[in-house]
Amino acid sequence: MQRYPMTPQGHAALEAELKQLKSIDRPRITASIAEAREHGDLKENAEYHAAREQQGFCEARIRDIEAKLGGAQVIDPATLTQEGRVVFGVTVVIENMDTEEEKQYKIVGDDEADFKAGKISVNSPIARGLIGKFEGDEVRIETPKGVVEYELMKVIYD
Repeated sequence: MQRYPMTPQGHAALEAELKQLKSIDRPRITASIAEAREHGDLKENAEYHAAREQQGFCEARIRDIEAKLGGAQVIDPATLTQEGRVVFGVTVVIENMDTEEEKQYKIVGDDEADFKAGKISVNSPIARGLIGKFEGDEVRIETPKGVVEYELMKVIYD
């Protein structure tokens, strides 16, 4: 069984999305299908085909979320030993050694990642390069733009 690491916030967000899909979206789509059926000939009924397609997307997302929640490995960084080491769920402050630009990222699960919000996937090149390193370490990370050197300024267990 595949494990899906996620923060408590990510787990709660998936549960909320699943509840939304099952209690609101699924019944709405079922009603749309029933209404479209009343319009007659199903072969040439665009509303019916659109509703069925929407139903397929909804059911696929429900299965996907249920599988992820079933294999969820919820990791709360606040409960971890705070030794200054980069692990899943921590927030890191890194400085580009060439440009001296500082960036802050929280390392989260794949479903929680949002680069614009400063949340990067544990499977991203930056996160993979930082995992296991300590505050003060210098890290060379292979990015799509080439190798970039960073200094790990701070590790925050939040």
